[in-house]
Amino acid sequence: MNPILGKRGAVVAPNSLAAQAGLDILREGGNAIEATIAVASTLAVVYPHMTGIGGDGFWLIHEPGAPMQAIDACGAAGSNVRPELYAGVASIPWRGPLAANTVAGTISGWGTAYAYSKEKMKGKLPFSRLLESAIHYATHGYPVTQSQVNNTRAKAAELMVQPGFAKTFLNAQNEVPSYGDLHRFPQLAQTLQQVAKAGANDFYCGDLAQQIAKDLDQVGSPLQLIDLQNHQSVLKSPLHLDLSCAKLYNTAPPTQGLASLLILGIYEKIKQNHWSADNVQGIHGLVEATKQAFKIRDRYVTDPQSMGINPQDLLSEKLILELAQSIDIHQASPWPAPKSDGDTTWLGVIDDQGRAVSMIQSIYFEFGSGVVLPNTGIWWQNRGCSFDLRPHQLRSLAPGRKPFHTLNPAMAKLTDGRLLVYGTMGGEGQPQTQAAVFSRYVWDRHNPKSAVAAPRWLLGKTWAEQSTTLKLESRFEHEVIEGLKALGHPIEIVSDYDERLGHAGALVLHTNGVIEGGEDPRSDGCVAAW
Repeated sequence: MNPILGKRGAVVAPNSLAAQAGLDILREGGNAIEATIAVASTLAVVYPHMTGIGGDGFWLIHEPGAPMQAIDACGAAGSNVRPELYAGVASIPWRGPLAANTVAGTISGWGTAYAYSKEKMKGKLPFSRLLESAIHYATHGYPVTQSQVNNTRAKAAELMVQPGFAKTFLNAQNEVPSYGDLHRFPQLAQTLQQVAKAGANDFYCGDLAQQIAKDLDQVGSPLQLIDLQNHQSVLKSPLHLDLSCAKLYNTAPPTQGLASLLILGIYEKIKQNHWSADNVQGIHGLVEATKQAFKIRDRYVTDPQSMGINPQDLLSEKLILELAQSIDIHQASPWPAPKSDGDTTWLGVIDDQGRAVSMIQSIYFEFGSGVVLPNTGIWWQNRGCSFDLRPHQLRSLAPGRKPFHTLNPAMAKLTDGRLLVYGTMGGEGQPQTQAAVFSRYVWDRHNPKSAVAAPRWLLGKTWAEQSTTLKLESRFEHEVIEGLKALGHPIEIVSDYDERLGHAGALVLHTNGVIEGGEDPRSDGCVAAW
């Protein structure tokens, strides 16, 4: 299973049209950030069940010789979004106008990244050029993927009643589009044209913001114009963790990037020479490290303004050693079944100057809230349904508060000089798949493509199911499955290359400038390189 090779730049994304849109930008002399915006905007059209401009995004940005940077483009709950709004129900609904209760931050992230590109990387391409592919596909149509078909069919019953969904995602015969059909989003195309012409901030403070606010009010969302106007993305330092072989980077709260780093930090403490992410002992170690990391995540991670501790302090050597020492390498520990869900797209870019981006954007559940704004054509996220309606909880709902995010893009600087850019979608599975990809590539001698494609596991629930078993793809050897059962893991076998276990990707920049890339066969993506 050979990776794709390049020398002057590479892009990996879960949809091939989006990856190629990014490569076009690199060929025109664009940098990694400019290419990322092209990929992200194209994904927001051609992979609509997984992402859209009505969601949130997070970035890691690497530039040789400069500190790693992160962008938090997460929207907060609206100023009128209070627990009283949901009187009579135990939790915020997953779908519908009342689930569309947090500002969409994705486009603000594009704007902040573009400004950083102009200032720090001397980016030269017009912002409008970066959105050309997205506008073309929204206007003239894109071929529908089987993933979109399957997800539309699976969720049709609960989504058809939501404002604008059927008009937007069904065909002229009011049916689910078939694989390969051309599908268009004319209202979204006009919205993207306005963003291209007026800039990202128009989404929040300009003419477009005025129209979005009217649309939100029309469909019954509690969000208002003032909420859009108050939103800003944040450029800040990421979390980091030193291993013996690499320095790891990930995003800070409100994301679960802390958990992704903790898993690998704990695993390195307990790992033995014969362990790998493909055998019983290694998988058991990674799963048990995941349990310890998730306990810390669910004890502390929330809106950073509400945290009483610096999240970087939770990556201390002392705490990681304590967590590692609590693991029984011969027996599975009980699992308290944390609750999360999500649909997302991750993408990675490396340019010819060694600059790199790991970026992830999401609408949370497939199709988000299911609500599509009537005039702007935006399908809005439901990230705010992760808030707790009970008072005095870690993630209690309050106006202006950021929701907890499963999103977390990853990057690692290896001690031998290589740069690893990697990530995945998949909600609860994101930190676990990141751990598998890193372990296989760095410790187990996989190449980037086999590290991504190899059989995968997931502890806990998937997108559409509440079961908290340890799910294994059926490609694992019988001895591995039985060995994990013998250690006390409640095993559930899922299909080969099961989409529910994430769409991952990886790029590696070697010290001689050669780039290797691997895409996920579970997705519709590719590595585009030159």
